[in-house]
Order: sequence, then C-alpha cells, then structure tokens
Amino acid sequence: MQTLRAGAAALGLRLGDAQIAAFARYSECLIAANRRVNLTSIVEPAAVETRHFLDSLTCAMPLLSRWGAPEAVPSLRCVDVGSGAGLPGLALKLALPQLRLTLVEATGKKAAFLVDLVDELRLEGVDVYAERAETLAHRPDQRETYDVALARALAPLAPLLELTLPFLRAGGVLVAPRRGDDAAALTAAGQASRLLGGGPLQTMPIAIEPLKDGRVLAVVNKVNPTPAAYPRRPGQPARRPLGSRTDRE
Repeated sequence: MQTLRAGAAALGLRLGDAQIAAFARYSECLIAANRRVNLTSIVEPAAVETRHFLDSLTCAMPLLSRWGAPEAVPSLRCVDVGSGAGLPGLALKLALPQLRLTLVEATGKKAAFLVDLVDELRLEGVDVYAERAETLAHRPDQRETYDVALARALAPLAPLLELTLPFLRAGGVLVAPRRGDDAAALTAAGQASRLLGGGPLQTMPIAIEPLKDGRVLAVVNKVNPTPAAYPRRPGQPARRPLGSRTDRE
C-alpha cells in the first residue's frame, strides 16, 4: 500500500498505519466478494490500490481546497450514489473518518456486501440504502439534506446530475471522478445543472502521477433548490437525459 500512502500524501491526506491496514482489509474483502458478486473488473491488488482507492481519494481535493487540512474538514454529511463496491464513499471515509456517510446502491447483493464491509471495517456513521436514487431522493429525510454528493462510474454526466443534485442542500457540492467526457456531454450537463439547481459545471484535473491519464473531477455547487419534479421516475434520467435532444423531443 505504499503507492496509496504516497499518492494520498500528494493529495494532502496523511494515512496512518491503522488506515492503511483498513484499506488492505478492504482490498481483501473486495477481491474475495467479487468471486460471488460482480462488483468490479479490477481485481489485481495493485490496480485496486491505485485505480479504485487512490482514484476515490481524489474526491477529497475540493474539500481540502476549502478547509485546508484533513483535520479541519468538518463532519460533513455525504451521500455516495450508485456506490457499487463502496467507491468513492468508503475510501473517502477511511481517509476522513469524521465524515457521516450514506451509501446508495440499488442492487441488493451489492448493498449486502456494503453492509458486511462496513461491519468488517468497524466503521461508525455509515448508512446503507438498497434503493434507487430516483426514489430515495424524494424522501423528506433524504432530499436536500447532504453537504456532499459523490458518484463514480454511475452514468453519463447529465443523468448523474439528476440522480445526485436532489440530495444536496443549497450550498452543498457534487464531486464526481470522470474521464473521457466530450464537449457535447459537458454542454448537456451544464444545461441539466441549471435545471436542477446547480451552478456551472467545473472540472479539476488530477495531477498525481499514478492517475495522470486524463482524469478529472466534475464539481458542481448547489445554488438553488431542485424542482420537485426531479429526479424523474426510475430509469427516466438515463433514457431521456436532461439537456439532450431526447429530452426535448
């Protein structure tokens, strides 16, 4: 886990021995569970270390940019939408244990893995919901209550925004690791953000050596409440993305 430790340090995150041990156990659980549940195509330990864990830790960049040091980051309420194997949410929780985390994963077997993993890693302040984001985001105790929304490998940008921004309070921030979005996708996402109460779409390049392959963070600040119609019913954000031609037809 030396690559993870060094990469995290380059991001401004100091991982102690206990945190590195937790990441090592996370890797073991992920690789073992993947034999039963399709969690990831990345199963080589060194690749898990960089392409899963370190990539997830880049989500700390906007938080550290605002608060300056890991220990200065408050106990923000965070939601990881489409969490899958727990990424990026659980990796960020291991690095910043003060975060209060909700993992949203619609696939029952993946959600069960997350429950077991949270128990195995003895994490506090983590909730798991085996529910679709389109439904959960309309619950009064979940809607516009989070400080930070996270999403990784969830969907193209415009649907991703519809599935995440309704969870955020005004003043909250969406952070989503991305790679390969073209100009059309960015334009549609910008239009979707405005409809959903978000500000301009910003991108933060990832400059640490193991991940210098065109990765960026898509960052959107929530500036206004999301209209009550969003997110639309399950499946609709993906079938008819906001800001796209299909949405206008």
